[in-house]
Amino acid sequence: MDLHLLFDNLSNPALLFFFLGIIAVQVKSDLKIPENSSKFISLYLLLAIGFKGGQELSHSEFDMEIVWSLLFGVLLAIVVPVYAYFILRRKMNVYNSGAIAAAYGSVSAVTFVTAISFLEMEQMDFSGHMVAVMALMEAPSIMVGLLLISLFNKDKSDKVSTKTVLHHALTNGSVLLIIGSLVIGLLASEAQAEGIKPFTTDLFKGFLAVFLLDMGITSGRKLSTFLKKGWFAVAFAIIIPIVNGIMVAVISGLFVTETGDRLLFSILAASASYIAVPAAMKLAAPKANPSLYIPMALAITFPFNITLGMPLYLNVIQSF
Repeated sequence: MDLHLLFDNLSNPALLFFFLGIIAVQVKSDLKIPENSSKFISLYLLLAIGFKGGQELSHSEFDMEIVWSLLFGVLLAIVVPVYAYFILRRKMNVYNSGAIAAAYGSVSAVTFVTAISFLEMEQMDFSGHMVAVMALMEAPSIMVGLLLISLFNKDKSDKVSTKTVLHHALTNGSVLLIIGSLVIGLLASEAQAEGIKPFTTDLFKGFLAVFLLDMGITSGRKLSTFLKKGWFAVAFAIIIPIVNGIMVAVISGLFVTETGDRLLFSILAASASYIAVPAAMKLAAPKANPSLYIPMALAITFPFNITLGMPLYLNVIQSF
């Protein structure tokens, strides 16, 4: 692995704010980001990345690479939860296996945003349609996870209608905002986009730093309790992202030409949802334990991907 690349990533100010949040928890500081502010910042990040992706897409020529990218993203969101579920069932019950499988088949928008910041730092180009890929990967994995719970659950009293689940997956706030922002960015002219550029572009890295500070505080609070749950969950939260990330880093080279796009694909495959999936599981699979699948995604997989994961996947891409 390129140690210079790794050092550049670890010394990224936004990432250092994440570590600051963890340290604040360990020293029992009263540092915290107000909940309403945190929600606003997360909405802002989704809006900005969706809008910029739409603008990039409007300047792109629609070709077969875009089609294959969208299909590959959906395929990942279907296949990953299936094989993850059967690995998890060796140690966990139906509900937790389905919820965790859905989380690891889905994506983390914040990890995706951090990866874009990493690419900009390394001055690597990426395509706007990757935002559309990210948006399309949210709902299928939720549906697959719930389908697996339904198929293998012997307690038929826990059924939630498919219509209810599908509606929730498609109208989830993060999914709706990222798709809506993408469409608005696609429709806006270059002159119109320039008018809100200070909001969608110039403020982006500052808001990302504050959000990662908040993520560090949240991760620090969940980490100690989670580590007491045993080695299997910790191992899964590290090994599966590595397998997914490296596998996609290699396979994506068959139809993707841009190195930045391949890295974003790797991050999407390696990341785990801790926003959209928990919201859906709370409604459709309340017996799944959120104190298990949220810390796995947020306190283990997320920091791994934004520290060691991105340089690792990029090194694999450049090697193939």
